[in-house]
Amino acid sequence: MNAIVIYESLTGHTRRAAARIGADLDASGVPTTVCPITEIDYAALAAADVVVVGTWTDGLFVVGQRPGRSIRMAKLLPVIDRKTAVVFCTYALDAGKTLPKLQGLVERKGGVVRGGLAIRRNKIEEGSETFVDRLLGNVLNV
Repeated sequence: MNAIVIYESLTGHTRRAAARIGADLDASGVPTTVCPITEIDYAALAAADVVVVGTWTDGLFVVGQRPGRSIRMAKLLPVIDRKTAVVFCTYALDAGKTLPKLQGLVERKGGVVRGGLAIRRNKIEEGSETFVDRLLGNVLNV
């Protein structure tokens, strides 16, 4: 079982969450590659059994939330036909509809999205731990 975490980050919160998710998956026995959307490791993506996609929440604090740089993500995220995928976003005040919109983006690329989690940016460690626990227990059945 292999995983890849692909992320888009603006201020570093999503990068930190992605790194923590990757480290926790590795520590749990799931070899994981972590890379920004601009530097995807295509060999790791091809070998991955699960694709984790994360981004930050863009928009006005409590209205109009969407995945950060979603147009760039749509261009750069390759087709991941029929691969199991999970999504996450980081946010400050309210994630709004960021997760469903990110799920839609990944599904349009062919991913089979099995869940997601919004992680508050001041609780990266505990949010990432919860994300990995759910991924291992509900998606990977490890």
